[in-house]
Amino acid sequence: MKFHYGFATFTFVVFCILWMTFETPVIKAFDQQASDLLFGIDVITPFHYLGETKVIFGVSLIVLLIIWVRLRDYKLMFFVFLTIGVGYGSYQFLKRVVERPRPEIVDQLTTFSFPSGHATHGILFLLTLAFVFSEFVKSKKASQVAWGVAIIIFVLIGLSRITEGRHFASDVLAGWALGYTWFTLCTWWYKISIRKSP
Repeated sequence: MKFHYGFATFTFVVFCILWMTFETPVIKAFDQQASDLLFGIDVITPFHYLGETKVIFGVSLIVLLIIWVRLRDYKLMFFVFLTIGVGYGSYQFLKRVVERPRPEIVDQLTTFSFPSGHATHGILFLLTLAFVFSEFVKSKKASQVAWGVAIIIFVLIGLSRITEGRHFASDVLAGWALGYTWFTLCTWWYKISIRKSP
């Protein structure tokens, strides 16, 4: 776990740096190169549907119901609420604080761009599902597969926002960084709460 805490510290620093520097020539050049490389790759674009808020909240409610019926683990239920529910509120708040305009394309969305909600919520959603799945199964191999699939899908969700032109690449990186940091903090709370349980 020490690696995860260290990496979460690193991702938080990355998020802060991107927040402070997204208007600099270096980041603008990075965003442009990423857009030139990824924009219009239609095979990736449909993955944005998996990062839609209604999909995430709908699946999360089902997961909460399963945890309640099968495990009666209210701390795990609260963990899901923290990662996905509070995580949603956090990135929405930050969007309004930062107020970065989205890339200029036809029929662009009117909401703010930084950080990418799909990237932030996507990583929180997929890592939470993998974590909960790992709590249910005893097979280490099955758990590893779940984590691997989660990583692949949240990466594709984030990239889909660049292929559509809905976000800059720095928005997506910031979303992943913020999401991983918050997920690790929530995981830390859950592990501590279990140890303190009688």
